[in-house]
Amino acid sequence: MIYLKLLWCYIQIGLFSIGGGYAALPMISSIVVDQKGWLSLKEFADMVTISIMAPGTVSLNTASFVGFKVGGLMGSVISTFA
Repeated sequence: MIYLKLLWCYIQIGLFSIGGGYAALPMISSIVVDQKGWLSLKEFADMVTISIMAPGTVSLNTASFVGFKVGGLMGSVISTFA
């Protein structure tokens, strides 16, 4: 069930966030931290910091890290794909 929630969460983010990775971060934070409660604000801030330092886009790296934290390896694959 968590995999479907991750899929739907990141499909929504992909559809409704316009302007690139940094523009998507407030929407990701709103859904992942405020609505779903999957991460604390500190955990999310740490993941964003790591995502900025890692190669690749910020939103894609954040999706991978959040998916891994919530659903393990399969969660990471699903959220990155969505």
